[in-house]
Amino acid sequence: MRRLQKRWLIPVMIIVWLAAYSPSVTAYVQTVKSGAPKPVFNLRQDHELQKMIEQGARVRYEPPVNARVDRVWKAIPGYNGIEVDQDATYRLTVKQKKKKPIRWVYREVAPQVTMDQLGAQPIYRGNEKKPMVAFMINVAWGTKHLPRMLEILKEEGVHATFFLDGSWLKKHPNRAKKLIREGHEIGNHGYSHPMMSRVSRQRVQSEIRKTEDLINQLGVSSHYFAPPAGDFNRIVLEEAHQMKMKTVLWTVDTVDWRKSVTPEMINQRVANKVSNGSLILMHPTSRTVEALPKMIRTIKKKGLKLGTVDEVLSPRRVKPVEDGKSF
Repeated sequence: MRRLQKRWLIPVMIIVWLAAYSPSVTAYVQTVKSGAPKPVFNLRQDHELQKMIEQGARVRYEPPVNARVDRVWKAIPGYNGIEVDQDATYRLTVKQKKKKPIRWVYREVAPQVTMDQLGAQPIYRGNEKKPMVAFMINVAWGTKHLPRMLEILKEEGVHATFFLDGSWLKKHPNRAKKLIREGHEIGNHGYSHPMMSRVSRQRVQSEIRKTEDLINQLGVSSHYFAPPAGDFNRIVLEEAHQMKMKTVLWTVDTVDWRKSVTPEMINQRVANKVSNGSLILMHPTSRTVEALPKMIRTIKKKGLKLGTVDEVLSPRRVKPVEDGKSF
């Protein structure tokens, strides 16, 4: 009996060692147990593949970026890092007959410091590493140019964030519902467009709350407050924060509210200033509508993706496009 045990001891130890050494052996054993056809693998090639994945993973790794308060730009959101999921990459690659190119599988790595931890701070832009920008469209008067603006955004596959003035929203709830149906984000722009730094704390509360109540009636809530004319003080930041909203300003101003500004001037301004993480301020004016198609094309040519304010300020990465090269 003891000789029999010794005879089997060494083969068993070898199998255990191989199983730990190579995922392919584990897969082989599982396949044999299941009664399925036995897979064919080469231990040396399997080890080489693992080494290639480990080397490629080191090259592809990007550390996360913490949210911070910048001296100029104030609150800057964090940006997720990225790393190769080596096990998933291996499993996906070995399914291929030639095991080339390597089928890289990624996962995001969250930063340790998030924007929520920064407290009541103004936000002017997204993270400078995120190749994404947003249109923030303030709506406080009129509806004449809004339909055409929505048509262009739909044609271009772009979702924007519309910051609604409460007095406008009260008159045009169906227009607001259309914005939501078409996938746009709704933000809070106060109720009656006052200079927020010049009114009392109670008035600040009332301006934001009255508009938020109307937004809630649409079946959604807003996470961002855009003060009229970009005017704010510490009280405004604190009150918005108390209502679980972040105060958002802009990176690039189209200045489309000026009658002297032409569509060409708007496009040139955006082309010169837009970059990673930009928040682009505009209004539904005739000049903006005329400039919008070219503006979108210019932004896309720069390799920037267009999304909502929430998407730009999120730490989530813009998905990488794998080039198919193996390391």
